[in-house]
Amino acid sequence: MSGISIGRNIAPRMRALVVVAAAAMLFAAAPACAQDRELLIAEPVHVMGYLPFYTAIHKGFFAEEGIKVRVVTLLGGAAHTNAVLTGQAWGFIGGPEHNAFAKAKGADIRAVVPVMVRGDTHMMARSDIMPIQGDLKSYLKGKRIAVMQYGGTPHSIMLYMLHRMGLDRRRDVQVVETSHPAVLAAVASKQAEFGITNEPFLFQGVQQGIWKGPVFNAPNELGPYIFTAINVPLRVIETDAKAVRSFVRAVIRGSRYASDPTNRAELFKVGQKEMPTLKEADFNAIVDNALAYKLWSTDGQISREMWKTALAVVRTTGILDKDIGYDEVIDMRFVAEVLKEMK
Repeated sequence: MSGISIGRNIAPRMRALVVVAAAAMLFAAAPACAQDRELLIAEPVHVMGYLPFYTAIHKGFFAEEGIKVRVVTLLGGAAHTNAVLTGQAWGFIGGPEHNAFAKAKGADIRAVVPVMVRGDTHMMARSDIMPIQGDLKSYLKGKRIAVMQYGGTPHSIMLYMLHRMGLDRRRDVQVVETSHPAVLAAVASKQAEFGITNEPFLFQGVQQGIWKGPVFNAPNELGPYIFTAINVPLRVIETDAKAVRSFVRAVIRGSRYASDPTNRAELFKVGQKEMPTLKEADFNAIVDNALAYKLWSTDGQISREMWKTALAVVRTTGILDKDIGYDEVIDMRFVAEVLKEMK
């Protein structure tokens, strides 16, 4: 996958300039075929959970729609959303709560098709600390938790988890913010006793003996949850509906393909292109877990229940200070149209 990663260790103003420059570089590089429309998608991190989206790219589902997708990885809690708000990216892959954050500030972005419909967030315990004794609240009190930056969906889920247990995020634990890929290193170097993570980092940490667990498993604890979707500005929906519909169709095809066990050998080839160091046995274990957790959507639906849970996470923890309705952040019209065509 062609993409550029931008870290958080850059001053905010400079980071914004780098995001703009990175997006401009991607638009300028390698012109698409004349018949293809090139669209830039910003992702907050490069993870196995996005495999259905990557599958749609590598299996040619976007190409069949006349779309060439380019992806830029922008590390940071809201960098992917900002790339869309500033017009540098056509859309972003991420949690629709970012659409709610934007709505609260007067902007309009909609989730148009889901990618992950469970909260793919797991808390792992460093392998050298004592096994859990008693309740999880007591186990965590006074400990350090490494997690991606504030504003990212895994961070929000961690805060929600702490709140539900009655732990104060400032007094009772120490939150160690870092980039999502660096959580594993933070735990390995003993900067934290716990790490908030997902695949492929979860599996890598277990294999390397860095951590064990999970001690908290969001897919099971939270149930149906809109964790990641493809999100585009309302103005794009209103002025570029054909492209949105085509994009939605390709993503649904990618999700169905990735969820079909008979495609596993071909799916591994996709995984190799995105994460070349991943061994086939490890890849299969990760995909098996994804299917067991029901991480990926196959029907293209974002239910009101999913949004209710996602909204509760950011409202309960004070990240969002007002209620934002389902129809203000999610638009399922294209999914409905595509599903009729695909029957």
